[in-house]
Amino acid sequence: MKTGGELIVEALKANGVKRIACVPGESYLAVLNALYDTDIDVIVCRQEGGAAMMADAWGRLTGEPGICMVTRGPGAMNASAGLHISRQDSIPMILFIGQVQRDAREREAFQEIEYRRAFTEIAKWVGEIDDPARIPEFVTRAFAIATSGRPGPVVLTLPEDMLRQHTEAPAAKAYIPVESHPGTSQIAALEAMLAKAERPIAILGGTRWTEGSVAAFQSFAERWHLPVGCSFRRQMLFDHLHPNYAGDVGIGINPALAKEIRDADLILLIGGRFSEMPSSGYTLMEVPYPRQTLVHVHPDPGELGRVYRPDLAIAASPQDFVAALDDLVPARQPAWQARTAAMHEAYLTWSTPPETGPGDVQMGPIMIWIEANVAADTIFSNGAGNYATWLHRFHRFRRFASQAAPTSGSMGYGLPAAVAAKRLFPQREVICFAGDGCFLMHGQEFATAVRYDLPIIVLVINNGIYGTIRMHQEREYPGRVSATDLTNPDFADLARAYGGHGETVERTDQFAAAFERARASGKPSIIEIRLDPEAITPARTLTQIRNG
Repeated sequence: MKTGGELIVEALKANGVKRIACVPGESYLAVLNALYDTDIDVIVCRQEGGAAMMADAWGRLTGEPGICMVTRGPGAMNASAGLHISRQDSIPMILFIGQVQRDAREREAFQEIEYRRAFTEIAKWVGEIDDPARIPEFVTRAFAIATSGRPGPVVLTLPEDMLRQHTEAPAAKAYIPVESHPGTSQIAALEAMLAKAERPIAILGGTRWTEGSVAAFQSFAERWHLPVGCSFRRQMLFDHLHPNYAGDVGIGINPALAKEIRDADLILLIGGRFSEMPSSGYTLMEVPYPRQTLVHVHPDPGELGRVYRPDLAIAASPQDFVAALDDLVPARQPAWQARTAAMHEAYLTWSTPPETGPGDVQMGPIMIWIEANVAADTIFSNGAGNYATWLHRFHRFRRFASQAAPTSGSMGYGLPAAVAAKRLFPQREVICFAGDGCFLMHGQEFATAVRYDLPIIVLVINNGIYGTIRMHQEREYPGRVSATDLTNPDFADLARAYGGHGETVERTDQFAAAFERARASGKPSIIEIRLDPEAITPARTLTQIRNG
């Protein structure tokens, strides 16, 4: 006879769970009590949204479901921010929520919410476990749903009295991953399309990639001399210095790359949905019938033909699809080799930072220094804002599992993701980019980094405004500034108050020494970079945008 709390923990262990992010609550004390006797790493966070984002980051970097536990009502609603990220970004994650006791249901009891109504839109499945004997069944199903087809978040709610109840239940078994393989006829059709093509391009995106499948696709691209782009915030899927890399297919795309995609006669879209941001507002391919020949590979059949009608639809995960390409070798030298080389040169030019700009701090030289002084396996995280352009356009990603950034455009993600990444990979350097507005969405998780001695380096790019919104505001309503100015703390002092290391950069030439001191401190660090608001984009100032 075991309690529901003990059965939950046994099921987690059976499914290989090594770490959990949580904010404790009285509604699931029985689970916390059962965790006491295990070696599962429990990371105590300061806000449920940060905890859910940490779980998302683990799922993003490993492909295994990240686990988050929160309490009912306010705790659950705070966590919904991370749930939405996991859903839009196709990240496997399981959110366990303490729930009110069963005999109080449907009375609007203290902090009661009906999660099946509240979260159905942003979760693949929402289940409530009323009978502790069914815990192994529900948890195994949650892992299977979170990882199959298009991965995503699952919510399981746990009534408080159920977790305390003793019962007999079968020993939990691990979930079985659901794999899907392309047919031989589909691979033959792809080979025929490539043989006839004159201007092909591959675009990589989505999840369910592995380090091995990324390397294998690189080999395939080399054999066929294919130009390869990476979808928005999936840049870790191809080495940016590889001669086949064509660039980031995301917000602020290189116009030359956008033209190549529009003019392509064959697009091989692997893993991604090519949604609004990577498709430049659904303009790079027509909806629903693309002008280009489209081969769409996605693990969820429901995504094939949902927006774009493909000429060849292959229901397979990237990993399984790439494995089927091993024997695909061109019969003759592809005619587009020079085009691929030209596209890579255009990318190198596009990703070279400007060395001057308004104000005393120029981000271009800072990015040049970072590129020259960090290892290829450094993990970069960020949330949302114009500041992220400096990272996404000018950092050249080299390795798989080196990027943690939300395709959903959620602010506040970067810091929790950095904490999670450093806990996962303690030997690798982790650098978080955050704007001043973005940082303070979940800045309290810096305390989590201090508590667990996780020496991340956070670059807070402080221009005193909600930069992206101000940019749009000045374009649409020039000079009518409303609700976009900010008043900030001294971020370096804030770092020291938490017990970390703080630095302030007010001139470009101060950055290198500040970074080295932060790195040498061995502490979680914040480097506040005071950027002139005029430096709103790498190409145009705020005044230029205002003046049209």
